[in-house]
Amino acid sequence: MLQDIEPYLACPHCAQDLTRHERSLRCPAGHSFDLAKQGYVSLLAGDAHTGTGDTAEMVAARADFLAAGHYRPIADALAAAAAEAVGDGADAGAGGGADGPRGLVADLGAGTGHYLAHVLDTLPGRVGAALDISKYALRRAAKAHPRIGAVVCDAWRPLPLRDACADLVLNVFAPRNGPEIRRVLRPGGTLLLVSPTARHLRELVAALGLLSVDEEKQRRIDEKLGPYLTPAGRQPVEFTLWLSAQDVRTVVGMGPSAWHTDPDRLAAALEELPDPVEVTASVTVAAYRRP
Repeated sequence: MLQDIEPYLACPHCAQDLTRHERSLRCPAGHSFDLAKQGYVSLLAGDAHTGTGDTAEMVAARADFLAAGHYRPIADALAAAAAEAVGDGADAGAGGGADGPRGLVADLGAGTGHYLAHVLDTLPGRVGAALDISKYALRRAAKAHPRIGAVVCDAWRPLPLRDACADLVLNVFAPRNGPEIRRVLRPGGTLLLVSPTARHLRELVAALGLLSVDEEKQRRIDEKLGPYLTPAGRQPVEFTLWLSAQDVRTVVGMGPSAWHTDPDRLAAALEELPDPVEVTASVTVAAYRRP
């Protein structure tokens, strides 16, 4: 619930602490943010916009695909890495001055909260902040787990979290803001980053003309995070999917290719695919630590 993460939140305008006043959060400077009836709060600065966020259609497609269990091996690998990163939870609540008794897991680009919920099931002593710019995604994230609080924010701006408040930051197929991730992680805290390899969905990329992944993606990620975090290991996760025609439509509709794929061309290309079609899922789960 949102109240579980309120001790970790900060005003997006002045970075001061936020406290609840009936149906809003306020800081000492007088900035106020209304709580949405769907269970999330928007902590966007006044000049920010949500035009780059996932649409309702993209969110619905992602929810359907993930609920079907297609990416369960990724969720399991992430949860196992999270349990290893934070240990047995004995230090929960050591989140750099947060007053609450639990430690914080922040998911940057959380989407529907699917992966964060899976991690929290593995870490019963933690609470989770689902951070995303899409209100459609956060309506679902707010209900994905009883220990999730959902917050609308922009990943490329200062995050509405207190300094050194998070034991763990998750980043799954999402934008990465190295300086801000370092700021919100406590010393010794871990970023777990899931990114696709060049082999991810390769059969669909070739057949449907989808956006492809650069062979140098992991190297570029390491370079961008290098000034802020220290690499602490990585794990490849690769498995085979058997997808129906509807599954293929869904996986295309939930990702960045949804912005660039013509529906008529996609429908024609799908007619040429076997049903079901064998597809490779391939990602890297990489850990980075704040020194």
